[in-house]
Amino acid sequence: MISVKAAKDLISENITPLTPVAIPLSQASGHILAADVYARFDIPAFRQSSMDGYALKFADSEKELQLIGEMAAGTPTNLSIEAGETSRIFTGAPLPDGADTVVMQEKITRTGDKITLQDANLKLGLNVRAIGSEIASGALAMEKGDLLSPAAVGFLAGIGITEVSVFPLPQIAIIVTGKELQKPGETLAFGQVYESNSYSLSAALKAEGIANITVYEADDALDILQNVLQKALKQNDVVLLTGGVSVGDYDFVIEAASRCGVKQVFHKVKQKPGKPLYFGTYNQKLIFGLPGNPSSVLSCYYNYVLPAVKALSHKNNSVAEVQATLTHAYSKPAGLTHFLKGKYENRKVSPLGAQESYRLSSFAQSNCLICLNETQENFEEGETVTVLILP
Repeated sequence: MISVKAAKDLISENITPLTPVAIPLSQASGHILAADVYARFDIPAFRQSSMDGYALKFADSEKELQLIGEMAAGTPTNLSIEAGETSRIFTGAPLPDGADTVVMQEKITRTGDKITLQDANLKLGLNVRAIGSEIASGALAMEKGDLLSPAAVGFLAGIGITEVSVFPLPQIAIIVTGKELQKPGETLAFGQVYESNSYSLSAALKAEGIANITVYEADDALDILQNVLQKALKQNDVVLLTGGVSVGDYDFVIEAASRCGVKQVFHKVKQKPGKPLYFGTYNQKLIFGLPGNPSSVLSCYYNYVLPAVKALSHKNNSVAEVQATLTHAYSKPAGLTHFLKGKYENRKVSPLGAQESYRLSSFAQSNCLICLNETQENFEEGETVTVLILP
């Protein structure tokens, strides 16, 4: 068995980010840019009004002005104003030739086609967006490594970008093992239980924006599991197996992985829950053998799988690590790191009940995992501990 830190380090050492791909901008939200993006045009490409009002020459601001027309956004032809003239203008419209300033419509007096300004604070160039004021042609718009947030996608669309190079999100397989498992909604026979691991894992992955998920089922038979694993390895970047990673008569994950050419990196971690955790690689694909108990599955997912999945796409881990004080004392044997389901609030954390690895009810109420180091046995009320805040 290895320590939690050693397991995390080994996983990190075996991650190679996915090869960048070019995708339409409309599909790029949530991805990380794999290449710098440069503006191809001045944006805006013309002097643009930022207000509904009147365009004029600033030198004429103290004169009565003659209204000669109007400019609306999208107008295909331009006006030209001379000294003593003004044009009605609307937000987003090009400034007429000869104009250099826009006065707000609320700060004028109009009599017929005559305009008098009532704006003592008017300045040259006020309410005018300069050419290239959003971005100049050839300028760096966004850098490699930037997250394409909704605002970033909108910004790139606004400067005319239609396609970007990104680090793709991984394709993920979930292989559920166990002949005792039944689908929710079906009638349970004697000895059967409802399968929940594929549901919790799929939901957790989808919450991270990963939608390309395939769920496979494999009976507790070595040949069947081997065939399913071979298929999953061909089509996916990450394979998550649930159950079958211990040393029982029906635990075939380790042998099936070996037969498929998976290189074992480690098996068994000094932790509770999730001690039988397995990790291996196949070329640059990642294979996690997760214990079958539902609470163990999620504890391992948040500690090991999620950080790895994010790293494949050049993303930061979304599980935040903080320090908090315990609201209750807790004792455990030395030798294993314990991950307790807990409630975190105002820098304090409380262990919940139902900590057994087969029980998911407390996980459903938790917002964190409390990390109790492997060497320490007794933790006092008010003691500072490490807490993983769940996304």
